[in-house]
Amino acid sequence: MSNNKPYIIAESNWLDVKSENYDLAVLPWGATEAHNFHLPYATDNIQLEAIASESARIAWEEGAKVAVLPCIPFGVNTGQLDIKLCINMNPSTQTLVLYDIIESIQGQGIKKLVVLNGHGGNNFKQQLRELQSKFKNIFLSTVDWFKVIDPKSIFDDPGDHADEVETSLMLHIAPSLVSDLDRAGDGSVNESRITAINEGWAWAQREWLKATNDTGSGNPSMASAEKGERLLKELSKKLAGLYIELSHADITDLYKR
Repeated sequence: MSNNKPYIIAESNWLDVKSENYDLAVLPWGATEAHNFHLPYATDNIQLEAIASESARIAWEEGAKVAVLPCIPFGVNTGQLDIKLCINMNPSTQTLVLYDIIESIQGQGIKKLVVLNGHGGNNFKQQLRELQSKFKNIFLSTVDWFKVIDPKSIFDDPGDHADEVETSLMLHIAPSLVSDLDRAGDGSVNESRITAINEGWAWAQREWLKATNDTGSGNPSMASAEKGERLLKELSKKLAGLYIELSHADITDLYKR
């Protein structure tokens, strides 16, 4: 049986892989956490796998040799340690995991890595700054999928967690895992008493059970599979453009002069 998704490494075998010269690796990185009352704990990972697969398919068909690595399902959830079975992976641990992955693929001749992030608590910029100084022969980058497309171009009332956006994506990707929206909370949030934090120019970690009322942030009630389908299509096309551009890039000559 031929492999119709040679860009998905988890579904490929050694016979498939050994003959390919991959241009870049994509590492989806999600989280395991509560998503209101209607979405599963693995929402971030399910979405990421669909986004990574579809964007890689488009890029592969345009000639970019993309290798999508298995999704890492645990993210930084230090503000949710009191929520049952939310699993935290500290940034320092993420750095160690990244080190081993980068060391592996660089030694195998892959010269570009995109960390495709699907969780707001993850922020890979500082880890990649540190690791880039140690690995000189590989290009390291990261993308937050939820920043690629302006959600207001598709959605009526976007939030940032288990909201209209994520619920729509899940209704399109995995509708059987979405509970009846009648049981979903409204995703209302409780403002900080610190003015600067509310205005967005100061930051502090949110204590999730105090900052939210149902673990959601944003009302999911206007979600639809049609909106999710449109988002996946537009998002995947744009990400594929990045993969294609990177696949052709010379990492020793990345700046216009």
